[in-house]
This record gives sequence, C-alpha cells and structure tokens, in this order.
Amino acid sequence: MLTIQRLLALAAAGVLAATGPVFGQGPDRVEITEWQVPWQNSRPRDPWVGGPGQVWFVGQRADYVASLDPRTGEFERYDLESGTGPHTVIADERGAWYAGNRARHIGRVDPETGSIDKIMLPGDGRADPHTMAFTSGGDIWFTLQGANQIGFLDTASGEVTLHDVATPGARPYGLVVDEDDRPWATLFGTNRLATVENGEVREIELPRAETRPRRVAVTGDGMVWYVDYAGGFLGRYDPADGEVEEWPAPAGGNSRPYAMASDDEGRLWFVETGPQPNRLVGFDPETARFTEPMEIDSGGGTVRHMVFDAATGALWFGTDANTIGRASLD
Repeated sequence: MLTIQRLLALAAAGVLAATGPVFGQGPDRVEITEWQVPWQNSRPRDPWVGGPGQVWFVGQRADYVASLDPRTGEFERYDLESGTGPHTVIADERGAWYAGNRARHIGRVDPETGSIDKIMLPGDGRADPHTMAFTSGGDIWFTLQGANQIGFLDTASGEVTLHDVATPGARPYGLVVDEDDRPWATLFGTNRLATVENGEVREIELPRAETRPRRVAVTGDGMVWYVDYAGGFLGRYDPADGEVEEWPAPAGGNSRPYAMASDDEGRLWFVETGPQPNRLVGFDPETARFTEPMEIDSGGGTVRHMVFDAATGALWFGTDANTIGRASLD
C-alpha cells in the first residue's frame, strides 16, 4: 500500500509515473447500459434509485425532474420553473427532493400529483444548494458551493440551518452522510474535507496543497474516501487517527476523477473524466488494486455524480452525452 509519504518520495525520484497503478481482479462482469434521454442537451445528472421501475434524475440545463423506468425505457418529466438549475435529486416515500441551485430553494415533487413544494433558503446572500443526502430519519444535509456553507434541512418543520465554512472560497461540493448521520463534504476550492460537529464546520486539511477533492464516499468501516480532481488521485481519510493515504488513478494526472461511489463490498468506484471516452474504474481497498478502466460507450463527456443501488448491485450515473447510465456489477 502506498502511503502519501511514499507517493511523494516516488514522485520526487521520478519513479511514480513509471510505477503507475496496479491492476487486479474486480467483479466477474461489469456491464454498462445507457438510456438516451428524450430531451436534448438537457444535461441529465445525479440519478437516484427510487425502486425497481423508478430512477430519478434532474435536467440541469432544462429545468426538470424526471424518472426513468429501466424495465421499459419510459421517461416521465416534471417541469420546474425556468432558471431553477437543479443539481441533485434524492427520493423517499414523500416524493423527489431536488436542489434548486439557481433559485435558492430545495423542492419536493409529488409524483402522484406533480405538485411541487418549495423550501426557500434563509438570508439575503447567495444560496445555491448543490449536493444532498438523507439522514436515517429523513432529514437532509446539503452543500452550498458559492455560498460557502453546509446546510441542514429539517424536513418535518421546513427549518433550514446554514453552517458557514471558515475558509473563504472553499466551495463545498460533494457530500455524503455516514451511518452516524454525520455529513462529510469536499471543499473543492481547497485541499480540505469537512464535517459538522456541535453545530460548527470542522475542516480537515489534506497533505498535498494542490489537492482538489471533488466527490466523497464513506465505506462500512467508517473510512472517508475522496477523489482528487486536480491531481488524479484516490484518497482515504481515517477519522479515527487522521491518517491519509492516496493512490494514483490509472490515467494519472490526466484522470480528472469526478463521479464517485462505494458499493456493498467496500469497493470504490469513480469515473475518469479526463480521458475521452470517460472511463469507469474500481478499487479494492483490501488489495490496493484498481480494475481495468472500462470506457463508457456514449463517451460520457463528463460524468459528474454516481450512486450505488444495493438492491440491484448497480451504479447509476448521468452523462453530458444526454444519457442515464447503469453499470451492473456481477
């Protein structure tokens, strides 16, 4: 296993590029299927699995929330107000919750009636909800990139609490919630991760100043994983002792790793968006080996976010090629 200290030593000696990533055995089969979204150039993104016949996603450029039935290929669309600029959608029995990134609200679509309830964010400054995740009780943590905040929505009362990030221009971006309902976020404008403790944001500095963590995942052992978009690394932070370890992605400095998720076997998956076509890559922490990169047929353009559905053993993602994609892991 390469520690961050070992990586820096290898890089300084000019050995790292020659060493490169180590590939190993992944799932027996990875099958990628893509569905063409019928609304052109709408940037479908950030899918969420609501059930066997319902995969939610948003159209960032076309102001909609939509669902796909992968069994039939049928789509259903719910139009939002012009200028909403939705980024993320997460869903439960109450409906599909979306981040109104350009319209300072979090909305909930009732799929039965098509009605939309909005919860406006407080304050007079910028309010741009970005990535969201549920707690075990159904409340929502979310990032606000331009506002430099991490937010919490009490979904029962509609009360929103905004926590300021102390570092200016930190750009809170990717976010997940761990089994203890603690949020973990990347601060994309810095070399830091963040969480919220006792009502305040705690920033966690990563060893390399040039690191720019973009997405984050948490595995069952409590480890916090991130992808370094700028440098092309997969990293792991241990909250217990603060140790950080990193591994260079297969495409190295050209990797531009972006969308990221962990599966139910503790493996990490991310998409290299530097190579064209984009490439899906897996990583097994037990062996510290990557899977052979797998190209996305549509090209992907840029795959920005990804989720894992344990019920079907599949990763879901949206692409700038106007598709919704599924990677089945067998």
